[in-house]
Amino acid sequence: MHVMIIGAGTGGLALAHGLRRAGIACTVFERDRTRGGGLQGYRVGIDHDGSRALSRLLPPELFDTFVATCARTPDHFTMYTEKYKEVLSLSGFARASEDGAGAERSVSRMTLRQVLLTGLEDLVRFDKAFTHYERNPDGTVTAHFEDGTSATGDVLVGADGTNSRVRRQYLPHAELKDAGITAIGGKVPLTDITRTLLTDKTADGVNLFLAPGGYSLILHVMRFPWDENGAPRSGIGATDADLIKNWPGLQFDNTRDYIMLGISGATRNLPADIHERDGAGLCELFRELTRTWDARLRALVDLVDPSTCFPIRIRTSVPVEQWPSSNITLIGDAIHTMTPGRGVGANTALRDALLLCRNLTAVRDGRMPLVPAVRDYETQMIDYGFDAVRKSLEQMDGNAPIHRPVLGRAVLAAMRTGMRLVNHLPPVKRKMAASMQAYRGQDRDA
Repeated sequence: MHVMIIGAGTGGLALAHGLRRAGIACTVFERDRTRGGGLQGYRVGIDHDGSRALSRLLPPELFDTFVATCARTPDHFTMYTEKYKEVLSLSGFARASEDGAGAERSVSRMTLRQVLLTGLEDLVRFDKAFTHYERNPDGTVTAHFEDGTSATGDVLVGADGTNSRVRRQYLPHAELKDAGITAIGGKVPLTDITRTLLTDKTADGVNLFLAPGGYSLILHVMRFPWDENGAPRSGIGATDADLIKNWPGLQFDNTRDYIMLGISGATRNLPADIHERDGAGLCELFRELTRTWDARLRALVDLVDPSTCFPIRIRTSVPVEQWPSSNITLIGDAIHTMTPGRGVGANTALRDALLLCRNLTAVRDGRMPLVPAVRDYETQMIDYGFDAVRKSLEQMDGNAPIHRPVLGRAVLAAMRTGMRLVNHLPPVKRKMAASMQAYRGQDRDA
C-alpha cells in the first residue's frame, strides 16, 4: 500500500510520520517551493487531543523536540473589558492528562511546521501544486501536478487546506461560507518596555478583551526557549538545550519572544477595502478600532510592526452528509474548516491524522479492508469534525446579536454581568474550566 498525501500542513505531515512509523509507504506533495516556504502565522494552541496525537504519531525524539520548542505554556484564560477590567478568569490548563501524553501547549505555527518536516526530507516533494486526480482501472489513483508530472498510489489523502483542490473535485457539493467575521493580526516584540504594558496575569495566559460593537481582541505572550540570536537559553535543561541546538529546523525559524494581538469584528462593520490595505493601513485601522480602549492596550497597538499585520477573512465549512467512501479521503481544513472561535482547528486535523493512521495500519495488518477502514475513519471524523465546525461558528458569527449597534450593547452588558458573577463563584468556575478541558480532550480515551 502506498499513500499519497496532498499538502504538507499540520495534519498531512503528522499523518506521514505515523505512516512511516507503521512501515506504510507514503509521499507528501507540497505546493511550497522549499522547506523555508510557508513561514507565516502566529501562535497555535495544541490542546490535549493534539498533543496526544503528536505523541502517538511522531518518533519519540521528535516529539521531545516539539515539546522543547514550544513556548511557555499558558495557565490562565482571562476575559476583560476593553478598559482592562477583568470579568472572568479560568486556570488549570497547563496540567497534563492522566496518560501523561496530552497537555495544553503553545507553539509558533512556523516552528510546528519545521518540527513536522524534520525527518521527512526524503518523503516530501516540494513545488508540487496538485491540479486533479484520475481513478485507474486497477483501483489505484493518479495525482497530477501543475508542472506536468504525476504520481500513482493506492490511497489519496487531501490535506491541502481550506481551498482544497482534492475536495473540490471529490466532493464538489461540500461548500465553504463566509462567517461574516474579519480579523487583523499583528505582532509586538516582547521587550522590557512592552512588558510594562502587561499585568502578570496577561503575561502568563491567553487573554480576550470584549468591547462594544462586537469587537474582540486576543492577546497572548509567546516566550520561547531560545534567545534573540537563536541560541538555546540557559536554565531550560541540558537535554532540551541539546535538542534545540541540534534541531535542523531552527535555521528556518525566525520566531523570537513576542506579544500576539488579533482583533476581530463583523465584516459589515469594517471598511470594505480592508483586504486591499497594506501593513501600515491595517495598523491605522487597528488604532482606530481601539481609540477609546485602555491606554496600555492602545500603546501596544501603536507598537505593532506593520510588516506583521495582515487581514483574515474567517470562513467555515458547511456540514455535509456522509458520502460513499473510497480510497480517496480528506483530513483537517480540507474537509472541516472552522473559525478560530474554539481554537481546535489544528487539533482536529491532528486527531484526524491519528485516527486515519490507525485505520490504515489495520489495513496493513489485514484486520480491515481498505474502503471499510476509510469509511470507519470518515464516520467518526464527520461526527467530531463538524461538531467542532458548528461550535466554533457559535463563537465567531458575524450575524450574532452582539455585532448589532443597539442590541449588541445590551448583549455585551448581560455577558459581562454573567461572567462577573461566575468569577466570584469558585465551584462554578472550576466546573466551567473542567468543561472546556473535556472539550479539548483532557480526559478523552486515547
